[in-house]
Amino acid sequence: MIIGDRLRQMREEKKLSQGDVEKRTGLLRCYISRVENGHTVPAVETLEKLARAFEVPLYQLFYEGKEPPKLPNLFKRSSSEENAWGSSGRDARFLSKLRRLLGKSSDEDRKLLLHMTQKMAGR
Repeated sequence: MIIGDRLRQMREEKKLSQGDVEKRTGLLRCYISRVENGHTVPAVETLEKLARAFEVPLYQLFYEGKEPPKLPNLFKRSSSEENAWGSSGRDARFLSKLRRLLGKSSDEDRKLLLHMTQKMAGR
């Protein structure tokens, strides 16, 4: 897929001129033309502006289906992560409390605690 062709197709579907897109995005009309003709590849920030101008989510600039694509379950834990210390039970509660308290302490105190912990672990 060439992004310029897709952007032109979406602009024409929305019945917008390049001038309309210029007003909605602040991008120059000549730049929009260069992108649509494949002379320039837009940055992600520019694509976000164009998606807002077309009133569509960003993924639709790259995906032609009507429904969002099905995403794989990337957050499924492997068995080694399930058995990691602090992932469940009493250890998880302890770790959560430690994180909360460390967040409240000063930077100097955290450095001191880290130094003391390293010394104790080295024994």
